[in-house]
Amino acid sequence: MKLEQLNFHHLFYFWRVAKLGHLTQAAADLHTSQSALSAQIRQLEDRLGEALFMREGRRLVLTDVGQLVQSYAEHIFGLGQEMLGRLEGRSEGMTRLRVGSVATLSRNYQENWIRPVMADPSVVLTLESGLLEDLLTRLLHHQLDVVLANETVPADADRPLHCRFLGSQSISLVGPAKVWKRRRLRIPEDLDGVELVLPGPRNAVRAQFDALCASAGVSPRLKAEVDDMAMLRLIARDSGWLAVLPEVVVQDELRSGILVTVGQASQLQERFFAITTPRRHRIEALERLLAN
Repeated sequence: MKLEQLNFHHLFYFWRVAKLGHLTQAAADLHTSQSALSAQIRQLEDRLGEALFMREGRRLVLTDVGQLVQSYAEHIFGLGQEMLGRLEGRSEGMTRLRVGSVATLSRNYQENWIRPVMADPSVVLTLESGLLEDLLTRLLHHQLDVVLANETVPADADRPLHCRFLGSQSISLVGPAKVWKRRRLRIPEDLDGVELVLPGPRNAVRAQFDALCASAGVSPRLKAEVDDMAMLRLIARDSGWLAVLPEVVVQDELRSGILVTVGQASQLQERFFAITTPRRHRIEALERLLAN
């Protein structure tokens, strides 16, 4: 099928039905009959050679191909709306960038990563966090443009993913300045019996830290384990305990002098990855971030 054979009127009707999920409401909004609307969507499916919807009871549910087509239609007609707005002087035109990040990733790291586009008035950011598998499902369904993670993921024929390495940083031991300002500890040698706050067991850093302590015969005293990096930051700041974490998590507290670095472990590294799908349409703002 060539581009000139694609009926954008049919594509527009499909887009409206996909957004509403119901023929009756879409037909009313478009001032046409349900039968006419169904016929035009069937013509689009015939042209594409793929089913776009399947029925679940009285609801229309997008197929995998339908989800892909919807993501492109959203971009096509979203740009059309922005174009009309700019021509009429109502807006500057916007690009929406949808970023997912795993719950165990530092929010400070995420903010630092998106900072280059935060000052761009043409970019609207949508930020989500959650479990990696849930985020990857949304990415594969074209509901996210990129997922930030602290672990790599395998790709296969059923999950075509691109995993780009963004960088890494050493893990630090931090504590309250009023107690630890002039003291240093070696990791892991000096941690036997020391009270610690650690990342939760789902965090890749935690597995590295536990293995390092086990190989050295060292047993710290666990006071808390925290999956969420925002909560880990608060615990590190307010508890008075020592915490093992990437310094980016508590960068503001380190700058202000509330916390100090008590030790570092170069053999412990948190790695950061940007995961995308190869079939995503090109988003200039995302390309800029991935190129940094």
